Amino acid sequence: MSRTTFFEVEVLDANTRELLCFLDKVEPYSTIGDIKSLFHKSYPHWYPARQALKLNPKGKLLRDDEILQNLPVGTCAIMYFRDLGPQLGWTMVFLAEYIGPLLTYLLFYFRVPYMYSHRYVFTSSPHSVVTRACVCHTVHYMKRLIETIFVHRFSHGTMPLRIIVRNCAYYWGFSAWLAYYINHPLYTPPSYGDVQVNFALVIFAMCQLGNFSIHLTLIRLKGDGARSRRYPIPTKNPFTWLFFFVSCPNYTYEVKLL
Repeated sequence: MSRTTFFEVEVLDANTRELLCFLDKVEPYSTIGDIKSLFHKSYPHWYPARQALKLNPKGKLLRDDEILQNLPVGTCAIMYFRDLGPQLGWTMVFLAEYIGPLLTYLLFYFRVPYMYSHRYVFTSSPHSVVTRACVCHTVHYMKRLIETIFVHRFSHGTMPLRIIVRNCAYYWGFSAWLAYYINHPLYTPPSYGDVQVNFALVIFAMCQLGNFSIHLTLIRLKGDGARSRRYPIPTKNPFTWLFFFVSCPNYTYEVKLL
């Protein structure tokens, strides 16, 4: 009858080398994710997504799926902990990035107070293209929000809160900059009038449909395992025929949106 050899794991602070936690009788098939969960029991404020474990204070981070007995350690393993700071899941990250531009643009479109001169408070633009631009912008970000909630599949990874603030500043700020000029009282329509506007509207609609079609095709890919991958192929939907040329044509459609 085989005898199981258990491990002892010491978790030290990567900066001070202070012993934070001692884990006794850890099973050899335990993963780094399991060790993070055990560590979390001793320090509830350091949830697993916030933890970074290394075998060397200046080494690379250990992946959650790495198995303890496969690591270059003895039965008494020493790991170094670093706090990654507050984290948010990917769904919340994208929701935060997309809700901002949606609402920010509408503030300029409806010309709420302090956006422009007080003479134009809550007035509407006389140009129909401004309204069309608002509809297109709203549709674009509503589509992104819907895809985030119902279409996209995200890993269990997270993003540090400080990076989310930076990303949101980019999305929200760029949307405000765009909306300020399009909805400005002195805005003038395109040089070629309705011909240019309608042509751009058709291109926009095609790119939106194409982008959405690609996302649906990619999400329907199913592999045999959790980490398996399959190559996407074109379907009867003509918007997916770009798969003949590139592997992720959703980005091709987004380039056209610019």
